[in-house]
Amino acid sequence: MKAETLLVIDDDQDLRESVIEILEDNGFVATGCESAESALQKIKTEVPSLVIVDNMMPGMGGMALMPLLKNDYPGLKIIMITAFSTVDNAVAAMKSGADDYLSKPFRRDELLVAVKRNLEELKFEQQLSEPDMDEALSCLSNQIRRQILAALAEKKEMRFMDLTRYLGISDHTKVNFHLKNLKANNFVSQDREKSYSLTPEGVKMIDCLHLFSKRIPS
Repeated sequence: MKAETLLVIDDDQDLRESVIEILEDNGFVATGCESAESALQKIKTEVPSLVIVDNMMPGMGGMALMPLLKNDYPGLKIIMITAFSTVDNAVAAMKSGADDYLSKPFRRDELLVAVKRNLEELKFEQQLSEPDMDEALSCLSNQIRRQILAALAEKKEMRFMDLTRYLGISDHTKVNFHLKNLKANNFVSQDREKSYSLTPEGVKMIDCLHLFSKRIPS
């Protein structure tokens, strides 16, 4: 699995290197830039998944940089960090393009939670923007189809009768109908031994549904 790439933009070398170290210790690929200007040049050759940018820097600050990044790379996630935490600053940051906001000094766990949350949202947004997603979501609006996908995600492979027993559905015709729909949408496949399993598209959709459920308040 390819590691997520992150870019840390801060003129404070100690803080920049500390953030990079935390991210790398947690499986991310992270690099740093000491200025907004150098970051703009670096991103031209390699666009990261997420940028962490300081508000106050010599030359161009974070507030001025974020609209430029969002204009050229609208899918890029941005977390702004600042020593001046006020409601007005937070609102201004969001209006300028920040997806999240951290106040100095922030704890290691706060940084990681913000990074992971924004990367999950990025994955969710990318999946929703894929072609034919409207048709796919329409297919999964049915609860039985979602249950079938969840069962196959857990068990990996299941024959028809095992699946109907697992779901507790006595109407085999109904299960068969929904399986055919999932096969037609390339979420489920059937091998020569008549066992059903998820396709790569089905696995992707399970991930999408999990992320979607996390975004719904309980």
